[in-house]
Amino acid sequence: MSEPRTARSASAHFATSDSLSAYWRFYWAVADAQLARWLPEEPGRILDLSGPDFRGAPRAVADGHDVVTLLPSTELRPRRQLTLVNGHVPAARRRSPGRLHPVIGDTTFLSGFASGAFDCVVADNRVLSRHLATEASLGEIARVLRPGGQVLLCVDSVVLGMALLAEQDCWPELSSAPSADVLLVPWPDGSITRCFTAEQVAEVVADVGLELEWVRPRTVLSASTVELMLARDSQALGRLVEMELRAAESDDNVGVHLLASARKPAMDALPKPR
Repeated sequence: MSEPRTARSASAHFATSDSLSAYWRFYWAVADAQLARWLPEEPGRILDLSGPDFRGAPRAVADGHDVVTLLPSTELRPRRQLTLVNGHVPAARRRSPGRLHPVIGDTTFLSGFASGAFDCVVADNRVLSRHLATEASLGEIARVLRPGGQVLLCVDSVVLGMALLAEQDCWPELSSAPSADVLLVPWPDGSITRCFTAEQVAEVVADVGLELEWVRPRTVLSASTVELMLARDSQALGRLVEMELRAAESDDNVGVHLLASARKPAMDALPKPR
């Protein structure tokens, strides 16, 4: 008789993106499919701020885009993208691949890049939650985007923040978390991340002059559900990814991470000087 499965804490699930665990294999497969759907049809120049753990840069390069990816050190390189062999994740479009340009730099301040230099910016892997002054970072993203350019971002949700606070017995903070203007949550490892509701994502996007296109949970299925289903059927990964992609209009009050897309207004939509 097998031993009963024990539920892991929120910090145990989400403190590190262990690519070998069942949940994170599922998570990155969903992220890969979401990025494939979001990428523009025409090849362009993309700035990737998501860090070396992000698997999306090779996906964009294979799709024909030139990608500048910011890394914290020369020892780190983007990992190979996670793909499914059963065809459930959209394949890269058939065109010549683009180029990948690793650059050492700070993802908070993009002073090394000219204004309007990029067609798209990808700020995945919760990078803007680690930048506690998210407005400043998003303002820099808006600056380097060309008019009409897009940004894809992923942040920690208030759902995750409340789970972490409860796990650490921070009950006074937990009681005020849903109504807080800014929710900063300590992790057991000493780090701090900023957590958002969908409304707060919309506010910070609008504050820097970008237009929100949509915001939704990255995943709706819980980590425990995914791990249970994959333990029962190792071939269920593709079906689980399809379930997530169909949940585009899901309640944004579920899910530990929020994914959003925003666009910089085109030149003809900008206010004219008086």
